[in-house]
Amino acid sequence: MTEVSHRRRADLAGHPDEMEMRERYSRILGGRDVVFVDGPLFLAGLWAAISPWAVHFHDNRPDLTVSNLIVGIAVALLALGFSRAPERMYGMSHALWVMGAWLAVSPWVVADDPGARLIASNLITGGLIFLLGLAGALTAMKAAKKAKGATHKA
Repeated sequence: MTEVSHRRRADLAGHPDEMEMRERYSRILGGRDVVFVDGPLFLAGLWAAISPWAVHFHDNRPDLTVSNLIVGIAVALLALGFSRAPERMYGMSHALWVMGAWLAVSPWVVADDPGARLIASNLITGGLIFLLGLAGALTAMKAAKKAKGATHKA
């Protein structure tokens, strides 16, 4: 009968698959240094989607309402994707800073005479999404460069 140990170890030292497990853990969580981006990005996307009703411009600015709703839902869905499968989604992070920039300038592009609250809401939310998307894109490029360097060494 084989010896079965019931003791718990905090590390993997001595495990027969230690190297493989460490490599897999590193590969899966390698891009997670932007873990603080996913949550705020999701919330910013939700705010962008509900802001027409929260800031009260849904009645007199229906075109901007549609724009904010679509961009907000897209940002929130991308944030969920980053949380679920970061290794597959970080290529999409470049789209986030574009959506953030659009959200920031859309009051002047879409609406004739945007109000101050509408401008403030879209500028702050768009700027936040822009910065978080830029952080995700830079992290994705850094992770891709690291992975490319690792394959050239092998």
